[in-house]
Amino acid sequence: MPPLALTAGDPSGISPEIAIAAWRMRDAANVPPFYLIADPALLSARARTAGLDVRIREVVPSGVGSVFADALPVVPLTAPFADTIGKPDMANAAGIIESIDRAVADVFDGAASAVVTCPVAKKPLYDAGFKFPGHTEYLAHLAAERTGKPVVPVMMLAGPTLRAVPVTIHIALADVPAALTTNAIVTTSRITVADLVGRFRIPRPRLAIAGLNPHAGEGGAMGREDEEIVRPAVEKLRTEGIDAVGPRPADTMFHARARAGYDAAICMYHDQALIPAKALAFDETVNVTLGLPFVRTSPDHGTAFDIAGKALARPDSLIAALKMAHRLSSHTTGLS
Repeated sequence: MPPLALTAGDPSGISPEIAIAAWRMRDAANVPPFYLIADPALLSARARTAGLDVRIREVVPSGVGSVFADALPVVPLTAPFADTIGKPDMANAAGIIESIDRAVADVFDGAASAVVTCPVAKKPLYDAGFKFPGHTEYLAHLAAERTGKPVVPVMMLAGPTLRAVPVTIHIALADVPAALTTNAIVTTSRITVADLVGRFRIPRPRLAIAGLNPHAGEGGAMGREDEEIVRPAVEKLRTEGIDAVGPRPADTMFHARARAGYDAAICMYHDQALIPAKALAFDETVNVTLGLPFVRTSPDHGTAFDIAGKALARPDSLIAALKMAHRLSSHTTGLS
């Protein structure tokens, strides 16, 4: 099985440190083989700053297996990084994007088994002319370019005891009711079920569909969206043979007994999904992008510019992302 391709992320944040730390824990945490697409000079400098002992070896992906036990395998970027610790710099946008491009290309070319992405910040990318809302949308664009087929990416936060999927993601809470549609709920749920079956190996997934309003609208007394948008989506899913229930009041969906009754929670907006996922298992939860023709995972946290270079960053979520990517890609035969 080919190694995992790990992208550089934003080098001004904690990405270099958690990548190095994940490799250093390769034996203790049973981390699968991976290579980092990054700037070797910056990695060496950051290791010194953070007091991390690491040997770096420049490789091509096919050479990872022979060096991973003794050195962090790095595929060098063409674009160098500026080492501006804690201060995001638009000059690094070219290297950040190049790293993503090359990881996706490696998966399609069979050199990597999956893509794992270190955190990026959107503003320096936007300042440099990046035209996509975020990481996920750009990955979907690259996949569509490669396959010639439209790609609808779906975010899942997957932890040891909860898988949560938001229907609407990076929009203001005030804009959620207008953006939420029956079709969006149905499409998100279908993609979730397909990947739960195909990659998570759950033969008949059970979905719990959250309501939008308090108490799932209380029969329309607290808003009509749950009756007019969410419930029809649940009924449509059930006519398609999908085991879906709802709309469920979100305040009673996430305790232990409730979680035992479903395989994924379909949530109506970003924080409705991410708050319980991170509260239950912040260091072990992984961001998984469903709907792509390849496996992509990432840590559930951001760039953490405020602690960059201070040897405070923990690699737990990145290690979980690497291990999940390895597990999911081992369940996948070729690109779907």
